[in-house]
Amino acid sequence: MILRIRDLREDSDLYQRNLAEYLNVTQQTYSRYETGELSPSLITMEKLSEFYNTSVDYLMGLTDVREPYKRKVRKDKAI
Repeated sequence: MILRIRDLREDSDLYQRNLAEYLNVTQQTYSRYETGELSPSLITMEKLSEFYNTSVDYLMGLTDVREPYKRKVRKDKAI
């Protein structure tokens, strides 16, 4: 699975290490997400979608609509 996270990162003029720090993973792990060598967890995908203000579906290439869906506030965790 190839994600759109590389394009989004480059469009934002960020380095892999910036996103790795945000996600609390190593730069090597983040690089493997971008190349498709490693699949990020659902929690990681949720964090990336929040960071880029888009949907997980967009990150995964399931839709070309970049705008995020309306999010519900969960009682156990505010988003």
